[in-house]
Amino acid sequence: MTGNDERNPSLTVDGIVVVDGRILLIERGRAPYAGRYALPGGFVDYGETVEDAVRREIEEETGLKAEIVRLMGVYSDPRRDPRGHTVSVVFIMDLKGGFLNAGDDAADAVWFPLENLPPLAFDHEDIVSDYLMGHRDDTGQ
Repeated sequence: MTGNDERNPSLTVDGIVVVDGRILLIERGRAPYAGRYALPGGFVDYGETVEDAVRREIEEETGLKAEIVRLMGVYSDPRRDPRGHTVSVVFIMDLKGGFLNAGDDAADAVWFPLENLPPLAFDHEDIVSDYLMGHRDDTGQ
């Protein structure tokens, strides 16, 4: 079957923005996980590249502009999102400007020290852990 079969996974993106040992997180304003923190990200729009989607989502949710440094990985566990099977393409991003201001479905946007993170939504604790394992030299952690 082709097209928009509801049994197909949905495509999402997440961005990792780290500056001076602090990571950019958003407080989710909607279910699932309302009130919990997460990496900025969201669903890829039809006709949009994942690269454009991650830049757009970060700006919509945090007010900040960021550019892609590199692809970090793809996270596809069918249980990662209670709304259904989602596949997230995760990028490491470089902050380029803007003003921190929560928007879209984010209740807040906050810089957290990498060594003192709150409980995270979805599988974002695993994603951040993978980031730290691969970037200890880069972050000084």
